[in-house]
Amino acid sequence: MTERAVVQARVWEQIRQGRGPDPTVVAEVAAAERAVLGAHGADSAAVTISATVLGAGPLESVLRWPDVTDVAVNADGRVWADSGEGMQVTDVVVGDAAACRMLAQRLAGLAGRRLDEATAYVDGVLPSGVRLHAIIPPLVPDGTHITLRIPRRKRLSLADLVTAGMMPTAWADQLRAMVRGRVSFLVSGGTGAGKTTLLAALLAESDPTDRIVAVEDVRELRITHPHVVHLEGRAANVEGVGEVGLETLVRQALRMRPDRLVVGEVRGAEVRELLAALNTGHDGGCGTLHANAAHHVIARLEALGALGGMSLAAVHAQVRSGVQAVAQVRRRGDGYRVLESVGVVMPGGLSGESASLAPVVRTALTQDPSIPVDPAAVRVWQELLARRE
Repeated sequence: MTERAVVQARVWEQIRQGRGPDPTVVAEVAAAERAVLGAHGADSAAVTISATVLGAGPLESVLRWPDVTDVAVNADGRVWADSGEGMQVTDVVVGDAAACRMLAQRLAGLAGRRLDEATAYVDGVLPSGVRLHAIIPPLVPDGTHITLRIPRRKRLSLADLVTAGMMPTAWADQLRAMVRGRVSFLVSGGTGAGKTTLLAALLAESDPTDRIVAVEDVRELRITHPHVVHLEGRAANVEGVGEVGLETLVRQALRMRPDRLVVGEVRGAEVRELLAALNTGHDGGCGTLHANAAHHVIARLEALGALGGMSLAAVHAQVRSGVQAVAQVRRRGDGYRVLESVGVVMPGGLSGESASLAPVVRTALTQDPSIPVDPAAVRVWQELLARRE
């Protein structure tokens, strides 16, 4: 029997006896086998089994790549990874359909979720902080698919984002003033555009005395600040009960004396609670929103408001009085993430009762001579930046 098989058999024996697969069990079993395997063999087997039982198995090596942000396993067992230049195929192969499914189910278990035909998809967070999504047949006919989102090992500041080329220094100074002036704002952009990264960097600029209450469906925000409270949603159990969504969590957060209320991603009926909160004295509140372009933001809020039973007029009224600025981020074709524009919410239409988004700064990438920067919007922006508590 190989050294890996010896330790693995002993570990699974411990699990069958009721001891959970934690690092202590693996270390104890490996130590007990030193006489047979030798010190080096036992240590090597312990590392291998830890990855297999406790970690991401064959994906562990990819997860340790520098700057890796996303790892995906397709139904054919091939592994793809993104280290800042888009998805690239790796040399790692998980195995056949059975191996892919087994890995997905074990990762789901580590995340405290169940994955089977009755619950054929899972969204959760592994103990390491990696965000997991897995989906199996019959929802995907070709086999199991696993997607992992890896949190940055380093929490990036605004200065770091400037160095990375996300924005010029002058823009960072304005955003810093926006946060310190307690301006209510949204960060919008497409999938993987850097919304959460930018939001976390901005919140790190908050006053140290602020109590930040962050609400997320799945925790991703990593905020460098002395007083942050995280609320995280919960999926329904196997009986289909016990679900706690963002809509409920936002209402709970409002009872926790937040100085800043943060919604990790506004994507449903919870927009009603967020807009209400931003209109009831919670200055400096913020969130992220999926929108592929800045001029889509208002329409996106309209659509989400409709999910929450809000009329078009109510959405515009709440947006006009509760949301003051929008930062639009974009992922370019070369994989780099950039802050594309910053805009302010302005009255729109003949009656001034609707809301519109007017850019005050934007990159050459989005410069459109037919839509010039409005001097009135620039004045509003300058007034917002001049605000202090």
